[in-house]
Amino acid sequence: MAKVIMHVDLNCFFARCEQIKDPSLIGKPVMIGGFGRRGVVSTCSYEARKYGVHSGMPSFKALELCPQIIMKPGDYHYYSLMSKEFFAFCHTYTSKVEEASIDECFMDITDVIKNKDVNVFLKKFQKDLLNKTKLMCSIGVGPTRFLAKMGSDYKKPMGITIMRKRDIKSKIYPLKVEDFYGIGMRTTPHLRAMGINTIEDLAIYIYKNKNEAQKTFGKYYYDIKACLDGTSDDKVYLDVDDPKSIGNSMTLMMDTDDEDEILKSIRIMSQEVSDRLKSAKMKGKTIQLVLKDTDFKVYLKSHTIDKAINDVSDIYQNAVSLYHKYFKNLTVRLVGVTLSNLVPLHEENVQLSLFEEAPEDKINDVINQVNRKFKKTVVGKASTILKDKKYAHK
Repeated sequence: MAKVIMHVDLNCFFARCEQIKDPSLIGKPVMIGGFGRRGVVSTCSYEARKYGVHSGMPSFKALELCPQIIMKPGDYHYYSLMSKEFFAFCHTYTSKVEEASIDECFMDITDVIKNKDVNVFLKKFQKDLLNKTKLMCSIGVGPTRFLAKMGSDYKKPMGITIMRKRDIKSKIYPLKVEDFYGIGMRTTPHLRAMGINTIEDLAIYIYKNKNEAQKTFGKYYYDIKACLDGTSDDKVYLDVDDPKSIGNSMTLMMDTDDEDEILKSIRIMSQEVSDRLKSAKMKGKTIQLVLKDTDFKVYLKSHTIDKAINDVSDIYQNAVSLYHKYFKNLTVRLVGVTLSNLVPLHEENVQLSLFEEAPEDKINDVINQVNRKFKKTVVGKASTILKDKKYAHK
C-alpha cells in the first residue's frame, strides 16, 4: 500500500507572525528583512507581492516598488515560539512529524486517514490550525515527499492539493524548472542556458538523453528521475535525539550570503538548542556549526571549550566565532548548531577559584559525587566536620 505523505507549509510565516502580534498590519503590505543598501527582503505579505516584492530582493528595491510597504526587522524569538506552537499542533494528529524548517514539516498520515474522507480531513486540519494559532498554511499530499512538497507549493495561500503519480504530467510538467523541489537558484541559469525552461523540458532531457543527463547531474540524475517517475523517497524522518548531542537546523527562506541574515538564523538555532539542553538538564563542551551551500554541499566546523555551557548567549558567541573564522562570504541555504560532549547538570565538574564563593547546591553536588564514588563518606564541609567534633566532645 502506498504511503500518504503530507507537507504543511506556513504561508508568509514571518509576515503573518507580525500580523498576529499587531492586527493593524492585516491587509497591508509588510516585509521582513534588513534595512539599508545591503538589506534584503527575507519574506513579505501577499499584499506586498502584488507590487512585485519578493524574497531575496534588495530592500531599497522593495521600497521603490511599494513606497507604502511597512518594514520590520524581524522578531526571531517570537517566530521561534510560534513555530513551536505550529509543530505542537501537528503532533496532535500524528507522532510521525518531520520538522523540515522553521515553517514547514512533512507528516506521514497513512494510518491517520484510514476510513476517512481525505479532503474533509485536510480542510479541518487547515481550519483548526487557523483557529488555534492564527497561522495560515498550504497543504500538499502525495505518495512521496517530492509530490507532497510540490503540492503544497501548487496553490497559495491556504491551498490544498493532492498530487498523485498520474498528476505529474498534467500538474507538474507545465511548471517552471526552478519550481522543481531541490533545484536551486544557482542551477537554474545553467538549465535555462541548455534550453530547459520547464519541468517538462527537464523530463525530456532526463529520459531522452540519459548519458548526457548523467554527466550533467551526476549522482542527482537518479534522484531527479525518481521524482519524475513518482517513485522517490516516501519516508518521514523523525527527530530522534542522539544522547551524545543536541542540535537543530533550519533551511533558510532563501539562499543568502548576507551576514546579518545568517547570524539571525544562527541566533534562532542557538536559542532552540539552548531550550532543548535546559529541558534535558544538560550542558555541552563541543560546539559545531553546520552550513549547507546552494549546491547542497555540507560544511562542518567545531571547537571544544573548557567549561560546559547551555546558555543561548554562550552558544551563539561560539557558533558565530566559527562562522567568522571559516565561512564568511559563503552563500548559505541551511544553518545548523549542535552541542556535543554533553554532561548532565548534576554531574558537571565544578572548578572553584580560591576567591570564588560557590553556590551551596554546587558544593553539595560535588561532595555527594565523591562520596558516591567511594561508597562512603570520605569528604565533607569543614563547617559540618567541626560542628560534629564539637558535639562529639560533649
